[in-house]
Amino acid sequence: MAADVLGPEGATGGSADDGRDALFGVGCPSRRLLDTITSRWGVLVVLALSERSMRWGELHRFIDGISEKMLAQTLRALESEGLVHRASAGTVPPRVDYSLTDRGRQAAAVVEPLVRWVGQDTVATARRADAS
Repeated sequence: MAADVLGPEGATGGSADDGRDALFGVGCPSRRLLDTITSRWGVLVVLALSERSMRWGELHRFIDGISEKMLAQTLRALESEGLVHRASAGTVPPRVDYSLTDRGRQAAAVVEPLVRWVGQDTVATARRADAS
């Protein structure tokens, strides 16, 4: 199973049968996708769009603290990885909507449990600190 998830055998980065070959290889294209999804803003954009499609301004307001530059870069990276679809209506003023592709919805389903865990761990850590 690990080999199915982590990539084909024979790439640089692990022994031929340990299932880590592709992901741990320096030239693995999966690393770029992993970096994009798990970046500080990438995961938040993916989760925001998992609720519904949004326009650029909606996303900017929804994700507190993201700069215009970082939102634009993140959306471009997610789009180039096939996770986000950009739909431009030929109207004046232009209307652009962003939504997750099927691949993006799969990514959201994978990162949601991680984000839930982070939230639970943060609450638990704060409670322990308050109790001390």
